[in-house]
Amino acid sequence: MPVESSIQNNVMAAPGQIESPIASTPALIPSNPELSVLIPVLNEIENLEKLHKQITTNLAALNRAFEIIYVDDGSTDGSYELLSKIAAKDMRVKVVKFVRNFGQTAALACGIDHAAGDILIPMDADLQNDPADIEQLIQKLEQGYDVVSGWRKERQDELFLRLIPSWCANKLISVISGVRLHDYGCSLKAYRREVIKDIRLYGEMHRFVPIYASWVGAKVTEMPVTHHARQFGKSKYGIERTFKVILDLMTVKFLSSYATKPIYVFGSAGLWSFVAAAGGFTWMVILKFFYNCTFIQTPLPVLVAMFFMLGIQFILMGLLAEILMRTYHESQDKRIYIVKSSINCQSDR
Repeated sequence: MPVESSIQNNVMAAPGQIESPIASTPALIPSNPELSVLIPVLNEIENLEKLHKQITTNLAALNRAFEIIYVDDGSTDGSYELLSKIAAKDMRVKVVKFVRNFGQTAALACGIDHAAGDILIPMDADLQNDPADIEQLIQKLEQGYDVVSGWRKERQDELFLRLIPSWCANKLISVISGVRLHDYGCSLKAYRREVIKDIRLYGEMHRFVPIYASWVGAKVTEMPVTHHARQFGKSKYGIERTFKVILDLMTVKFLSSYATKPIYVFGSAGLWSFVAAAGGFTWMVILKFFYNCTFIQTPLPVLVAMFFMLGIQFILMGLLAEILMRTYHESQDKRIYIVKSSINCQSDR
């Protein structure tokens, strides 16, 4: 396939031209890439060279034109400097740097904005996703699907802090959304461009893209993918993300559209109000049946009712804030990220 380069004129580049991500001869960027690999990066300097070599080796074997888009989400460990060196030697690489950390959803949205491929493949930069699975994802996509979601069937993570909360969240999301997937949190997926090009992402909504796609008529499926234990660096995920997923899911179901972060503030206050109401009600019942203390002898019924109504009000206020923020962003065509610099990109968006 003919390729173009801003460094060399009309040179033909064979698949798999580069042995190392920082080689002596620049690899050339395809004029019309078929595949776009989107990789958010946050302090992953120890993983980047190995990751880039694995990706280029596996994609070159497919004999398809491809590009790799790294989005530096405010790294402070030198990741951007290393990515700059990689991009200088490999013109199939685009690098976008944020002025600060905006989160994985913003990084994915930025990658989609800068992608030129017909098939978009997001994945993590921590070497836990295996680039060798990209071929199987594409083959599954070509069976007539629009979205293929990876399923970390044998997930290499901590049981109590990661696996159990993730299992519960996935079950809840599947029940509420009606889209039955085992692993919404797996970053490794394959999308046809047409099903996500108009999706506007806010908050932590990147995990719900298959739901959005299904709601607009896309065919969604999943397949098991390899999952490796993290070797270098520190995980950016914690159990607190489970609560954010629940709040985001409420917004998705209510709006059937997009969301941003105000629901986290109001929603958290609402959930704590429900906890207080449940605690008061439990203690009220204990006093009634074990200590012969009637409800009217304590202020607990009033407190339970107050905290319960307060929780509902906080949740509704959060949903109203979501609508306002959606109007604010979309009416002014505002992005949820700010680009500081970019490499090998036609324009900064």
